[in-house]
Amino acid sequence: MPNAPIARREAAADPYHWLEQRDATEVLEHLKAENAYLEEQLAGQSELREALFQEIKGRIRETDLSLPSPWGPWLYYQRTTAGDEYPRHYRCPRPADGSLSVDESAEQLLLDPNALAGDDFFSLGAFTVSPDHRLLGYSLDTSGDEIYQLFVKDLDSGAISTLPFDDCDGSLTWANDSLTLFFTTLDDTHRPHQLHRHRLGEDHATLVFEEQDGRFFLSCYRSSSERQLVLLLGSKTTSEAWILDAEQPDGAFTCLAPREENHEYYVDHGQLDGTWAWLIRSNQSGINFALYAVKGEQVPTRAHWQALIAHDPQRMLEGVTLNRDAFILSLRVGGLPVIEVHPQGGTAYPVQLPDAAYSLYVQDSLEFHSATIRLRYEALNRPAQVRQLELATGAQQVLKQTPVEGPFDADAYESRRLWATAGDGTQVPISLVARRDVLASSTPAPLYLYGYGAYGESLDPWFSHARLSLLERGFVFAIAHVRGGGELGEAWYRAGKLEHKHNSFGDFIACAEHLIVTGHTSPQQLAISGGSAGGLLIGAVLNQSPALFAAAIAEVPFVDVLNTMQNPDLPLTVTEYDEWGDPNQPDVYERIKGYAPYENVSAQAYPAILAVAGFNDSRVQYWEAAKWVAKLRATRTDSNLLLLKTDLGAGHGGMSGRYQALKDVALEYAFLLKVLGLV
Repeated sequence: MPNAPIARREAAADPYHWLEQRDATEVLEHLKAENAYLEEQLAGQSELREALFQEIKGRIRETDLSLPSPWGPWLYYQRTTAGDEYPRHYRCPRPADGSLSVDESAEQLLLDPNALAGDDFFSLGAFTVSPDHRLLGYSLDTSGDEIYQLFVKDLDSGAISTLPFDDCDGSLTWANDSLTLFFTTLDDTHRPHQLHRHRLGEDHATLVFEEQDGRFFLSCYRSSSERQLVLLLGSKTTSEAWILDAEQPDGAFTCLAPREENHEYYVDHGQLDGTWAWLIRSNQSGINFALYAVKGEQVPTRAHWQALIAHDPQRMLEGVTLNRDAFILSLRVGGLPVIEVHPQGGTAYPVQLPDAAYSLYVQDSLEFHSATIRLRYEALNRPAQVRQLELATGAQQVLKQTPVEGPFDADAYESRRLWATAGDGTQVPISLVARRDVLASSTPAPLYLYGYGAYGESLDPWFSHARLSLLERGFVFAIAHVRGGGELGEAWYRAGKLEHKHNSFGDFIACAEHLIVTGHTSPQQLAISGGSAGGLLIGAVLNQSPALFAAAIAEVPFVDVLNTMQNPDLPLTVTEYDEWGDPNQPDVYERIKGYAPYENVSAQAYPAILAVAGFNDSRVQYWEAAKWVAKLRATRTDSNLLLLKTDLGAGHGGMSGRYQALKDVALEYAFLLKVLGLV
């Protein structure tokens, strides 16, 4: 059996700091040695990996047509073809009968990413058609570092123009003249900080706005009415919006409400009772947000805001969708997403759904004057559905359900919602799915527990074609909805950040212990996983309670948090102070040091670990996983499998292309089956 790569240890406060030298030959050789060691250790699973890949791929309809979206005189849609990594983008004339029937004989290929992608990383960023439907603006990232090149394609002639701008974040926003584009550029820390205006045919762009505060990200979007442009500046705790008439793109943006620390507000433009109006979602009256309105064409300065939906301590107002005939609230109630429709001149109603735990959001508001919107709905045991909702009546129609090829019966799987009790008495929700016969058995089963718990992001239950390969092998899959996420509203998020970050770790451990005590699994069968900030969660709980787990997978893990947060020159660091704290403050330094996974690796036995990193990752640098694994190798007292996989041509989201992503999942599943003795 080959020896594991041992990283050189320096006599310094951070003994593996040298791994941060991206361009050093020694660093690249070490990462390649780790990759080779992984392949050697998993060589016995090569047939299993291929079988898993083919099994997962066999459930996915490789040649398929997306649900067409009507806009103006066209239907826009995508088509996937067997063997292709990326979907192609098309349009065809909109049928006069109002149907969604695609006329393939008259369709037009707008963009074929397969023809643009090379052998390495490829990601399509913006894909936006001009208001007059003549031009396509799009952006490409070909390295995984999330820096994009901008392009405009003439849809009549097929001519493609490369816009001569560097360091772009990939966003593109059209003005209503179909000649003016707004785009955003990145500063040295990879923060979107400048908005530029470019008129097609010119070789330059005009700087419209620059945000100096390193905590704030800049973005630009079209309002629902398509009559206004919105420039949004946002930190983790504060926001500020500026607006511009989309018909007058050469004008100046006007500020709606100057920023105030801890005041977040978000604006959109539409209609109320037949009158043009601004709607503003704001937390000025409570942390769960309220909705305000300003009717008329006036700039909706804060003094004019009139309460439309009051703050409710039991309901988090997460978003608002505007339509000519209604406004639609995206709420979070009791740990679940709820859609509430407010028809113009009618009675508000919630959208009715069949499952107890699920994921739900407005996928497409369609055209502003449309009488319907589209919802995306899925559950742990139910493939994603696109549902059409009649705004006036609440009637629903399933327009498309993601197919599962081969034998599949959703009723053969059972989804449950459990509650674990944290150390301080807090009830923590767990979403769970397994075959019914597995849950009916009194025998503990192998269990895959996933967690995240940061930035107020909600891990609502989702369906996975790949996960069926684990469920069919007797696994239970569970999600720990720990504090720091947004599943139970803003208060739930705040209870797992800054000085309360320890709650995220305690909640995850409580969920694991609950699943063991209730007989769902055992420590010898329990695998845990998380990515990015969820990788920090995994690293922290491994240090605190390693004996609870048999295996762990950490994807692009944020495990070197203390060193990263002390380097303001790294991408995103300054903006993250509102999430983790500023370690330049002594008390914050000690707090982060107390849980940072890298600093707290100790001489104890750890479970088997697979860490995955992207060499071009601009969010979580590759060296975080590399340094963590190096310290684990030198410090732990066990001989369990410890593997590091660095995708040398990928970024934060891993390798691009749908087949490569499936191969990565097959590798991880083979790792788990090997470690748990289930091969």
